[in-house]
Amino acid sequence: MVKETEIKLRASADVLAALRAHPLLNERRQGDWQSGPLYNQYFDTANRDLAAARVALRLRRDGDTFIQTLKSRGQSVAGLSERNEWDWYLKKGELDLGLLDDSCWPAELAELDKTSLQPVFTTDFQRTRAQLCWERDGERVEVEAALDEGEVRTDSGSEPISELELEVRQGPAVALLELAHALARELPLMPCDISKAERGYRLFDARSFSLRLEPPRWQADTVVDEVIAELFSQLLGRVQRLAEQYRHARQWKLFRELSDALAQLRAAFAVFDLALPRSAASPFVGPLDALLALFQPLVLAGWADDAEGEAARRAAEAEFDRQLEQPGWGALFVELALWLQQRSWTQDRPPRGDRVAGLALERWLLAAVGKEIQELRVPHNNDSEHMASEWLDQLPRLGRLHMLLAQFRQWLDVSEPDRLFGELNKLQALLEQYPQVADEQRDLLLAALRKQGVRLRRLNAWRELNN
Repeated sequence: MVKETEIKLRASADVLAALRAHPLLNERRQGDWQSGPLYNQYFDTANRDLAAARVALRLRRDGDTFIQTLKSRGQSVAGLSERNEWDWYLKKGELDLGLLDDSCWPAELAELDKTSLQPVFTTDFQRTRAQLCWERDGERVEVEAALDEGEVRTDSGSEPISELELEVRQGPAVALLELAHALARELPLMPCDISKAERGYRLFDARSFSLRLEPPRWQADTVVDEVIAELFSQLLGRVQRLAEQYRHARQWKLFRELSDALAQLRAAFAVFDLALPRSAASPFVGPLDALLALFQPLVLAGWADDAEGEAARRAAEAEFDRQLEQPGWGALFVELALWLQQRSWTQDRPPRGDRVAGLALERWLLAAVGKEIQELRVPHNNDSEHMASEWLDQLPRLGRLHMLLAQFRQWLDVSEPDRLFGELNKLQALLEQYPQVADEQRDLLLAALRKQGVRLRRLNAWRELNN
């Protein structure tokens, strides 16, 4: 058994050609690029039991060599995919079920009749690979770079494969992210943690590609530094999976969810006080603000069930594609993964920041939410023009409250935190509509905002947090 640690970056055929000629890769290359076909047959039961257990079983033909591979349940951490892998070299192109014993076979599949395994889909692609080697802080790093072009096929359809795959063979995993970041700053590369097996299953059922990630295992006494690490890893993973699924399916709700995930990621940089200094957040805040400035107006306009709404939804697709065609998208999210892997926010942090970073989640959360609630302005006056500007000034704070309560409200020690979350969301939804409504409807919207403000001030949680 080996532990496979890799990063996948979706790329066009032109970008793959540019990568093959890239000076950084060729400077580190040991020997020539090697190219050849890889054909893989994946197996599962009729009920997709292996997929449900997040296990992949394949038979690979590489020239005259046959390799049986089992990949177990994996995880994505800071943009890196990690999973256990077992390889067996076979004399012929047939599964050897006897190799799938207790040493590798998952316990949850112990009762499965392995003779029920059958072919479900294939991947057929040309792989151009090279071994890279360099020194990092006195340590030898070895990485396999693979440029894959081909397709995933089922009886019902196919999907193209066009990606760069980097897998570490020796050295620290962070070296993969450093290499990926250097490449993504120059070329449009989309971080993508969907495996070729997941693509095959998705051809059967688009819903099989899960947008849900394993929830963080926080406790009331989890310290803030660990909360930061888990939260950003979770938000980054969600952004990447939503972006991939929207690229594939083009469903409007996925674009809305992607925009919300980006907003939560942006808000997360502003809620940890000195534990996450502004200097540590600055490389990400500007690019995220720029993306949200493009995406959020389209989300609001796209709600309309008319020609203008349809035009906004088409514009959203075009804008998303435009972002993926530029290096900025990949560079931003690979850099964030690198930031997480290196825990960069902890570096050169002031002593007070270290103290905040050591607080327990429950204690920090009460103070963080209390601060935002106490500084939230709920206008009382009846001057429409003045009231509108006051309300609109609250949108960033409402975004921060949404992120905090969406992620942590079960640890918030106040009355009915779920109700507080719901009422704040209603207020935010009303306020976001203001720039989109016709002038003659704005007074009605302001009246609705005023009523919602009254509901908020009557909540026991509001009163507790304002004490």
